[in-house]
Amino acid sequence: MLGFSKGRYTARVARDAADVSAAQRLRHFAFLGGQGDDADVDPFDEICTHILVEETNTNELVCCFRLLLLNGGDQIQQSYSAQFYELCALRDFEGPIVEMGRFCIHPNHQDPDILRVAWGAMTAYVDENKVEMLIGCSSFDGTDADEYLDSFAMLRDQYIAPNHWLPKVKAPDVFRFATRLNQTPNLRRARLRMPPLLRTYLIMGGWVSDHAVVDRDLNTLHVFTGLEISAIPAARKRLLRAIAA
Repeated sequence: MLGFSKGRYTARVARDAADVSAAQRLRHFAFLGGQGDDADVDPFDEICTHILVEETNTNELVCCFRLLLLNGGDQIQQSYSAQFYELCALRDFEGPIVEMGRFCIHPNHQDPDILRVAWGAMTAYVDENKVEMLIGCSSFDGTDADEYLDSFAMLRDQYIAPNHWLPKVKAPDVFRFATRLNQTPNLRRARLRMPPLLRTYLIMGGWVSDHAVVDRDLNTLHVFTGLEISAIPAARKRLLRAIAA
């Protein structure tokens, strides 16, 4: 079972309800800044594996995410993402799929090593379960698309999903950046405004939907993101496995 330490941080699977509650509180703080209820809870928490990244010396929770393992594309409608995206194209994917969800890092802890350890934990899980595709919703903070036009234009130009996997529109409130934007992106601004999690997906060969969902409940804009494990460059795989070792 996954569990390792690297430098200042330890990654492990949630052991009990108290661990899951801690993750829910961190999610609420990270996504909503402590407004409203004190925890972010939904029904998917009960069927997911929760990963915690803690500061080793203090045991303070600095990052969390959850994983939902699907045996193949024929189970894609069981995913969290299927609430917001029409994913019928992925039904033909034959290998195991894992959905990463509710990924967040404590706003007061922005050490880049936290993200590295989180991806190391993900790598260990992928290897252990022989996962062939990683999916999820990658979130931009807030619901004002105008703040991220360069990022969306870069996604339009370089990272739209191949047609055979491309999600279709399902949510009632979306920003169709692939068809609405006609500007040339400023690549420096685009990268600076890109969420770190999404940036890592893309570096490894990931792709996105051609539209963003406006999620007012979590105060985010999110794009469906997919990554075929076979597409990850060999050097990147070696690096991730070194972290997870």
